[in-house]
Amino acid sequence: MSIIVIEKAMATIPVLELIDDNLATQKLPLVVFYHGWTGCKEKVLTQGYELAKKGFRVVLPDALYHGKRQEGKTEEHQAEFWKIVVQSVKEFPDLIKAYERTIGYTKLGVSGLSMGGITTCALIASYDWIDAGVCLEGSPHPVKFANALLKVIPKANELPKEFVKEQLSSLDKYDLALQSEKINKRPLHFWHGTADEMVPYKLTKEFYDEIKDKPYAANVTFTTTQGAHHKVSYATTIEMADKFETYFK
Repeated sequence: MSIIVIEKAMATIPVLELIDDNLATQKLPLVVFYHGWTGCKEKVLTQGYELAKKGFRVVLPDALYHGKRQEGKTEEHQAEFWKIVVQSVKEFPDLIKAYERTIGYTKLGVSGLSMGGITTCALIASYDWIDAGVCLEGSPHPVKFANALLKVIPKANELPKEFVKEQLSSLDKYDLALQSEKINKRPLHFWHGTADEMVPYKLTKEFYDEIKDKPYAANVTFTTTQGAHHKVSYATTIEMADKFETYFK
């Protein structure tokens, strides 16, 4: 097996594509994996590699204001965090159509860590044609999480009220917790560490506990790592890749 990494732009979005060289011309399951806040596509190469080893075509995009799309320091865009997530959701169909027009795919999965996990949940809430997802240390509660973030963002009280309203007003339709029936029996896995200091473990666990016995959540699973902080371990990466292997093979 030889995993190759191709840097390209798909639908004007900078991406890295990982694929087993022997399978490069075949129509395969496609998994899009999103990096976290202040990260970039290169920082999630480990996750991409483990997925590609399973025989998938893997796409690692740069989010708005990150990687090759960076404008100044990413940290300067902290108040636009939700704009970044929403932009990834809005441009997702164009990214997938670009693959449909070229090599195609058999199944479609989404995953990501931290901000990328939040994006994953928002994508599941938005598009019923996604087949499966894995959320790593993200949150299905963007509305609640956004309000919590406003309390800790430096000088948040100095932000124009209209700007804050604009950033938050559109989140309802991307909030999986407000429309969890949209999971619709699709495989969806969550991983979260109990000591996560960035994205609250409690919100994700409460969401899972609320829906786990619902018929539409029959294929939703959750893994807790006691004492784990805001960092995805290699073991968790392996678990994520194994989940998609189960889902798609």
